[in-house]
Amino acid sequence: MSDKAMLEVKNLTKHFKAGRGQVVHAVDNVSFTLEKGKTLGLVGESGCGKSSCARTIIRIYDPTDGQILLDGQDITHMKQRELKPYRRKMQMIFQDPYASLNARMTVRDIIAEPLLAHGIVKKKDQANEYVYPMLERVGLTKEHANRYAHEFSGGQRQRVGIARALVLQPELVICDEPISALDVSIQAQVINLLKDFQEEKGLSYLFIAHDLSMVRYVSDDVGVMYLGQLVEVCEADEIYRNPLHPYTRGLLGSIPIANPRLAREKEKSSIEGDIPSPIDPPSGCRFHTRCPYAKPICSEQAPQLKDVGGGHMTACHLY
Repeated sequence: MSDKAMLEVKNLTKHFKAGRGQVVHAVDNVSFTLEKGKTLGLVGESGCGKSSCARTIIRIYDPTDGQILLDGQDITHMKQRELKPYRRKMQMIFQDPYASLNARMTVRDIIAEPLLAHGIVKKKDQANEYVYPMLERVGLTKEHANRYAHEFSGGQRQRVGIARALVLQPELVICDEPISALDVSIQAQVINLLKDFQEEKGLSYLFIAHDLSMVRYVSDDVGVMYLGQLVEVCEADEIYRNPLHPYTRGLLGSIPIANPRLAREKEKSSIEGDIPSPIDPPSGCRFHTRCPYAKPICSEQAPQLKDVGGGHMTACHLY
């Protein structure tokens, strides 16, 4: 593992039992590397496995197979007690800022909880010296500390979630669609806040989102997932300038353009059909049932994610 790597995921697999002997293939053989101080954007349709992948990496879910290396340390099969010191290094910002906050706890107690859990402070009162400055950093005030989650707007609740994740000063933060439930103006504020923390603390982000334009703005590299598998990975600018996988082209073709003239000139590209069930994924390339360029080999043999030049990785029989 490179000294520059904050996170390395090797052939990560997560399956869920669905009853009657069925299995949901949520994540299958996903591999990537996230360097220290960098951001890897993870994109794809709803249900493609982005969140399941993130929750498996942070060990909310136990992996079915594969390997997770955090700053060189294998945490794949660690028990919860063994994981505790590594949980300080990795934190998560959840998609729903309301559901992820305890409605019965004040903001002060929510942010103080990880400090108490990891023994950084012994009493709640001692946590104030950490809680109040963190509230200020995320754009809230000391007066907000005694309020409850339902008293805040969506943007303010997400700031509380960010404060809770960052108060431990982690090295890796997994952002699971942290802006999808927010207004556009609030999205920009939250993204700029995360970028400021990254510049100051050298944080590494795994950033999951639907908004491809926002992913381009925040990410150094981008990975595209389809039905539990990575189909393309490369630098952010490269994947927008030169998308190779037909699925990636379809995703980028769906981005709306405000300028009518540019919208007319834009290459029309869309993805036909519905995403197959992860309980019974197609054989071979999982995208072949919706791909306009599918060949016989696509339904027979699964393509491997390989470098087609300049670090541009794609899993497609066209290359």
